[in-house]
Amino acid sequence: MSSRKTFKLICSFAGGSAALVFAAVAADSRGYFGEHRGEGASRWSRFGVLHAAQPAWTPATHTPAPTGPGWDFNWDKRDPSVLSNGRKKERVTEDPSSEQDNSKPKATRHILLIRHSQYNLSGNGDTERFLTPLGREQAELTGQRLAALGLKYDVLIHSSMTRATETAHIISKHIPGVELLSCDLLREGAPIEPVPPVTHWKPDAVYHEDGARIEAAFRRYIHRADPKQKEDSYEIIVCHANVIRYFVCRALQFPPEGWLRIGLHNGSITWLTIRPSGRVALRTLGDAGFMPPDKLTRT
Repeated sequence: MSSRKTFKLICSFAGGSAALVFAAVAADSRGYFGEHRGEGASRWSRFGVLHAAQPAWTPATHTPAPTGPGWDFNWDKRDPSVLSNGRKKERVTEDPSSEQDNSKPKATRHILLIRHSQYNLSGNGDTERFLTPLGREQAELTGQRLAALGLKYDVLIHSSMTRATETAHIISKHIPGVELLSCDLLREGAPIEPVPPVTHWKPDAVYHEDGARIEAAFRRYIHRADPKQKEDSYEIIVCHANVIRYFVCRALQFPPEGWLRIGLHNGSITWLTIRPSGRVALRTLGDAGFMPPDKLTRT
């Protein structure tokens, strides 16, 4: 293929891909990808390089092809259409459309997941793993941020572990009047064996035990609103990085074994929104932009 034809072909590709393709074709024509071959073989190999440099496209729309299963609207087992269809009718005269309308959620749930602040890593056991001076300062900043949002918070739930409990109590001073609750299900643990695997992580027995508990926490707290809920709610959950990362993957219907690929700063805010339809949106992931750079940690 002549240099002029090669240049024309490359110009048909969009944006940044062109430079990569040009370099690949040039390298192939000079034999950098292997031993010298005949003219026919070389011509076809160049097309192979061009094809490999491009993402998969659908012919009709010229957009990346979707992968994986579609969205499951009954992910929380609270889809009103499924519930009404499976319920036995007590009276023949009952209006099914009225029943389904009454069972439909009408409010949106906003769940703000807060990672605990920096704590004493050298402590022996949970009771000695209390917040450091910097950790207490981080909690104050998080509380100030939540107060500045001006939202009407309904409840503040926290893990029963020391570092999460201390973080929650400091935050609560900035949002007075909000109910404070403790929950053992939200304690730190290993939710599921991560992919890609890590050699220094937990044995299968730990995944088996912690995973069941953390999944139970997800089912308790992450779901669409009850049909009786009339107004949108704002709920704060103070817990741990592994728990939050697992919640995010499950709520967005991403592979849960990918939880370890996400990083979270201490005191950061992860905001999930659950619509009445069952749609879930991640408004912020690990937001710690309200903290000065010298206050950011990931312990």
